[in-house]
Amino acid sequence: MIPVMEFRQFSEQQPAFRVLKPWWDVFTDYLSVIMLMIGVFGCTLQVMQDKIICLPQRIPSASENTSEMEVKSLINMQANISVKPREMTGLKTDLDLQQYSYINQMCYEKALHWYAKYFPYLVLIHTLVFMVCSNFWFKFPGSSSKIEHFISMLGKCFDSPWTTRALSEVSGENPEEKDQKKSCASRSNIAVSPGEESLEKTQSLRSIPEKIVADKPSASVLDKKEGEQAKALFEKVKKFRLHVEEGDILYLMYVRQTVFKVFKFLLIIAYNSSLVNEVRNRVPCEVEIQDMTGYKNFECNHTMAHLFSKLSYCYLCLVAVYGLTSLYASYWLFYRSLKEYSFEYVRQETGINDIPDVKNDFAFMLHMIDQYDPLYSKRFAVFLSEVSENKLKQLNLNHEWTAEKLRQRLQMNTNDRLELQLFMLPGLPDTVFELTELQSLKLEIINNVTIPASISQLEDLQELSLYQCSLKLHTTATSFLKENLKVLRVKFDDSRELPNWMYGLRNLEELYLTGSLSPESSKNIVFESLREMKCLKTLSLKSNFTKIPQPIVDVSSHLQRLYMHNDGTKLVMLNNLKKMSNLIELELVRCDLERIPHAIFSLTNLQELDLKENNLRSIEEIVSFQHLRKLTCLKLWYNGVMYIPEHIKKLGSLERLYFSHNKIEILPSHLFLCNKLRYLDLSNNDIRFIPPEIGVLQSLQYFSVTCNKIENLPDELFFCKKLKTLKLGKNSLSILSPKISYLALLTYLDLKGNHFELLPHELGCCRALKRSGLIAEETLFETLPSDVRNHMKAE
Repeated sequence: MIPVMEFRQFSEQQPAFRVLKPWWDVFTDYLSVIMLMIGVFGCTLQVMQDKIICLPQRIPSASENTSEMEVKSLINMQANISVKPREMTGLKTDLDLQQYSYINQMCYEKALHWYAKYFPYLVLIHTLVFMVCSNFWFKFPGSSSKIEHFISMLGKCFDSPWTTRALSEVSGENPEEKDQKKSCASRSNIAVSPGEESLEKTQSLRSIPEKIVADKPSASVLDKKEGEQAKALFEKVKKFRLHVEEGDILYLMYVRQTVFKVFKFLLIIAYNSSLVNEVRNRVPCEVEIQDMTGYKNFECNHTMAHLFSKLSYCYLCLVAVYGLTSLYASYWLFYRSLKEYSFEYVRQETGINDIPDVKNDFAFMLHMIDQYDPLYSKRFAVFLSEVSENKLKQLNLNHEWTAEKLRQRLQMNTNDRLELQLFMLPGLPDTVFELTELQSLKLEIINNVTIPASISQLEDLQELSLYQCSLKLHTTATSFLKENLKVLRVKFDDSRELPNWMYGLRNLEELYLTGSLSPESSKNIVFESLREMKCLKTLSLKSNFTKIPQPIVDVSSHLQRLYMHNDGTKLVMLNNLKKMSNLIELELVRCDLERIPHAIFSLTNLQELDLKENNLRSIEEIVSFQHLRKLTCLKLWYNGVMYIPEHIKKLGSLERLYFSHNKIEILPSHLFLCNKLRYLDLSNNDIRFIPPEIGVLQSLQYFSVTCNKIENLPDELFFCKKLKTLKLGKNSLSILSPKISYLALLTYLDLKGNHFELLPHELGCCRALKRSGLIAEETLFETLPSDVRNHMKAE
């Protein structure tokens, strides 16, 4: 006997693959086993028993027929005489057994129908083909790898503690979130397109609720290790989905093997039903062997004919059932949308509304899983939800960033507020809201940030910085920020990323917005109204505007500081500036201005004006600044100014003047009639001479002419006895006047990059000047007397 287990390798697959075998595949596998047993049984009988037994058949001649008639009449006359049967005669040999064995073999080969001879082998071959075909997609390299990965992830997702926790948290969510989800669900149902309505609904999931015991604390406890494992699962599922949804090889493989089985079923039924009658017990045989045996015709008996006939009918019935099952599988494949899978019922039952629908091979495998147990798909869906993933990340984040660890990162910022800065985290730890002493929160490059209601615990929070962060606010958190937030900084990549809740911060005092806009957006600014910001005093916009946005005018009545950094984009239509009569500070940086805007001259309360990095060549309009009697600081640095007009003398209120990084060659004496100047920066120009009128600036404390072409210093410079900072580096100076001793308050002196050979010993009279404040070559410093050097080195 040949054991059936020998054929196991043709249909063997991993036990885990059973979840991808629907009921019809399981049923046909059992049918295949029965058909295999029929084939093996028939083959065994063919081998173990005689196939055919033949006996000679005499065909009488005409003379023999006459003699036979005479014998019959004689028998009738002599009824009382017993008649012996006539003995059959032939050629006598000593090879009787060998002769009949030969005749049996010849008749088996020539007279017996091929179907009767090979029926068991045909059954065996067809069955093995069925078995191989049914499991071919589990063995094919292109599909087996995907199936193995899917089954591995499916089992881990099913057994993961996070699955139970995620589903249990749905039942424990707050009523507000439930209402929001219901409203979102209703809106999504209304907005479904006709194409989406055709998605296959997993009906079997409708009646399978997840049984969770919510009152057991162990069900909601997830340790750090389990959280990391669940996090890894989310990443695997995400990458696997992207990979599998690209193709449909699994679907095509299964369709092809099913269609192949249907055609093979039709073929088997067609030829077997026509040939099954060829299996007969009596088989006439004619062998040209009369020279040896004396007989030509033989009557043979096929010993297995009766059994094979019954087996063939049984086999046909099994194949018919097999074929009908395959036809049902074909109907299921072609009349249902198996390349699309909808989690609609899972979303309704679990309340996790962001579970996406899937397609192609991913959808097909989920449909197959539903035929095994729909609960697998329901639990697997948890790992397709971004909401679930974010909750897990939040949990892991809370494990990693404890309140003690965050408290160690607190430090004072430039506004003297206790600040916590978090950079490139996967989310915002809930432990942040345990730091009740926090005054400033700075978040950089953090996605999916959700500010919960617990932010209300941070009673001292006044400043919030969001740099390339996507932020969502709880309703309570929005109300808290409206009342408490004083400073908001937002850095964005697209104007659509600006938070809508920002416009309702009625107590906000400072708003800083940084980000580039598309060409269309820069022309048509879509800022919402800032009217509710009644307390806004400082507004900073670093972007690429082509005009001043209209919403800024809404706060013009109380806006005091406006900073616009335009990234080189030309700013036109500045008439709106006239409405900002309360401006104290104005910065128009990198706005590609060629002239000083006339609208500025209407800002009578302006104290500081910065026109850095524009395209200014002439500043003749500076005469109009005389109407700005409160103007104390003027910054015209990093431009292309060629000269300073004499009208500069009319700006008598100026205290700080920045002309660095221009192309100025001559300093007019009128400049020094601005006798209130305390800060004068003329560095990085082409100045060769400093007028002696500089001595008029008795309030001067900072003077810089670094990177110019000055060869001599006027003695009057040293009459500015309040000078604390004097920068003379990178010029062509060769002598430093001994009158440097007049500058008793000097704390910083830059002499590096000149042609000095020695320093005057009078430098020692500058008692406030230390070595760290003297910027000069070491060899030049060594020319000072030792006592002066020692005094400077002493702290």
